[in-house]
Amino acid sequence: MFTKSYPLARFMGCCSCFGFARRPKRPFQPIPGYNNHLSQSQELLLDEEDDIEDYDDRSYNGDTTNTAHGDDGELQSRAKRSEEILRLREQNGLICRQYPVKETHQLIRSEDEDGNKTINEYVRERKIGSGSYGKVVLYRSRVDGKHYAIKAFHKSHLLKLRVAPSETAMTDVLREVLIMKMLDHPNIVNLVEVIDDLDTDHFYMVLEYVDGKWDSDGSSPPVGIGENTARKYLRDIVSGLTYLHAHNIVHGDIKPDNLLVTRAGTVKIGDFSVSQVFEDDNDELRRSPGTPVFTAPECCLGLFLFPEEMKGLTYHGRAADTWAVGVTLYCMVLGHYPFLGETLQDTYDKIVHSPLVLPDTMNPQLRNLLEGILCKDPTQRLTLEAVASHEWLIGEDGPIPQYLCWCKRKSLQGAEPNMNNEEDM
Repeated sequence: MFTKSYPLARFMGCCSCFGFARRPKRPFQPIPGYNNHLSQSQELLLDEEDDIEDYDDRSYNGDTTNTAHGDDGELQSRAKRSEEILRLREQNGLICRQYPVKETHQLIRSEDEDGNKTINEYVRERKIGSGSYGKVVLYRSRVDGKHYAIKAFHKSHLLKLRVAPSETAMTDVLREVLIMKMLDHPNIVNLVEVIDDLDTDHFYMVLEYVDGKWDSDGSSPPVGIGENTARKYLRDIVSGLTYLHAHNIVHGDIKPDNLLVTRAGTVKIGDFSVSQVFEDDNDELRRSPGTPVFTAPECCLGLFLFPEEMKGLTYHGRAADTWAVGVTLYCMVLGHYPFLGETLQDTYDKIVHSPLVLPDTMNPQLRNLLEGILCKDPTQRLTLEAVASHEWLIGEDGPIPQYLCWCKRKSLQGAEPNMNNEEDM
């Protein structure tokens, strides 16, 4: 479990460790201290994490919360297509960051004078998380003195771990790296370096270390974080997710576990292990690998169909991400899940069929926003752009500042040489 440095993860229970999210069996976590008492069968749905050292080499057996539609060949084609899009963007310089991610192909594992383990310039301090794919360890750089969160993997383990009929965990990790190499935004966790020595079994992702506190504004009972704090955090979430969608990336697993808060109170989106890439503004997808309680209704529909009816069933990734934002907001304000059943199937059934229940005393503006985001019909659901301009989210702070990203700045270079990084939306 993360320490207090990762309080958004603690808000929802044991964290997912910066992306150890997809596993052959994917239960999910309760919210500790909240007023929803979970039964034993519900606890079986908790999002548990196994340390890589204790992981038994389980393989995909079809019992997964990923709603995958189509045959094995179709899934394999989709996975290859995502990688092709990312590789093509990389080759054509379509990377939205001023400074590229450092790539290191030589690994030196040693110890410092105090007996602490070292990886190249980084000195190990303590383990801060674990998962089926690997572990997350806090390191300090001997070059700049800063702390970094390093995700450590064994390549042989990733290649043996099958997460879908035609995909291994290595597919997930490599896609995550490719995606994060494209991105640079203040509300997204930054990938600093990738260490991959072809002569060893070790693979590392060096990420910025987000050290902060989950801070309630005291305006509500302890079961939630308070409306004002929720608004502040939601503005950051919407800003980061809008950036992702503008760059044709669907996150696929928005939830408090994957949202980190800095000491200054800035929220950063992490965990791109199940993210997908699309092109030509067509975000139609065929698989929904997110966490069950945050899954949009249209992604659950395949569970109520016969196999022959499932073929060709699709959903729109951006609308599904927006639904997950709504569930996250609901949890932040009310402190429990909007749709939770005794079993996985019951949970999906409630997501699809049960009405949204909100307190009579809720702020009418907030009620209107939640009803709009958690609309079961994706064609009637509020878009992320509509959420950004909603009166509750704007509040007294005004419109969310629009971040002028690096690729847009490059395209405008010369036209406005003194351009600022932010402008009003």
